[in-house]
Amino acid sequence: MAARMAQLAPSATLRINALAKELQSQGKPVLSFATGEPDFPTPPQIIAAAEVAMRSGKTKYTATPGIPELRRAVADRFRRNYQVDYEPAEIIIGAGGKQELYNLCQVILNPGDEVIIFSPYWVSYPEMVKLAGGIPVIVEGGIETGFVPTLAAVEAAITKRTKAIIVNSPNNPTGAVYPRDYLQALGQLAVNYNLLLVSDEIYDDLVYDGAHTCIAALSPEIRERTITIGGVSKSFSMTGWRLGWAAGPAPIIKAMTDLQSHSTSNPSSISQYAALAGLTQDIPELAMMQAAFRRRRDLMFEQLARVKGFSLILPQGAFYLFIDLRQTPGYTTSEEFCAQLLSEQLVAAVPGEAFGAPGYFRLSYATAESDIIEGCRRIAEFIARR
Repeated sequence: MAARMAQLAPSATLRINALAKELQSQGKPVLSFATGEPDFPTPPQIIAAAEVAMRSGKTKYTATPGIPELRRAVADRFRRNYQVDYEPAEIIIGAGGKQELYNLCQVILNPGDEVIIFSPYWVSYPEMVKLAGGIPVIVEGGIETGFVPTLAAVEAAITKRTKAIIVNSPNNPTGAVYPRDYLQALGQLAVNYNLLLVSDEIYDDLVYDGAHTCIAALSPEIRERTITIGGVSKSFSMTGWRLGWAAGPAPIIKAMTDLQSHSTSNPSSISQYAALAGLTQDIPELAMMQAAFRRRRDLMFEQLARVKGFSLILPQGAFYLFIDLRQTPGYTTSEEFCAQLLSEQLVAAVPGEAFGAPGYFRLSYATAESDIIEGCRRIAEFIARR
């Protein structure tokens, strides 16, 4: 094996979800709150568009960065939602936002470059940075600050080797939505220190309190150093279609396109036409899904806020609850807590260690309300026995 694989940690969320599915296949009534995946079907108009594409012969290679009409549709979405303009040459389509984040790290990082990552973080950020030869620099933001690191802490982490800052709002795993004035100040910090801003906005349609702030829309100076990651997985319940994008400065997008041409080439042609329908047609299911996630959030929060020793704040976006369990009876580690919760109560959750936040655990409320009620009952019962 290559030496770089020794420093690579497998995805904890995928590992736990696979274990939960294995137990379910054995007939055990496991309730999994581990996966970051909407449980709704893909809207029918999108499926119909995919079928039309298949039957009309749109099954060949496309341009590496995606079909022009989809790149225009993504640009139109930025203009319509956030009043920020992009040309098609500033947009690349790939096999999920995850691929474009990976591509981006590969094209901007030299060995030893530092990337500031806010903790709690999505599990893949540090691994992508390390695979590109970079060094993750973690800046913590706990429940005491609403899971948002202080600007002073961010600035203190900047060195001569810092290349970029990764921002994820709405946030996975915490559900935090960063305030506009905070992002404005963060953007100015990037300008002052000549840093790139990597803004993962995959959950931008899932904001329940307030409004989402697109960092690139804050000022022309900030836009010219921001690469925005997005996609259709969460908003349109299209996780398996593997379709996402990046928008940013044309030279960076060109480099990402060159890299992609030597790996996957274009993303699935069928997925591209399906996503095009989602971005250009009226999809009433979107509002339904958003309303359902809000109800589920409120239900799960209400149920777990009563549990002895839990500390939690109401998430403003995405579909996760991130719970501080350090004051629960018999607490040792969140990894042990989640292992026991699965073995004794058949409830799958992700320990905070996976997100750089020991002492916490993550639950996804992208599941049926009946499962949320039963899962919360099992969790409360588990705590009561400790």
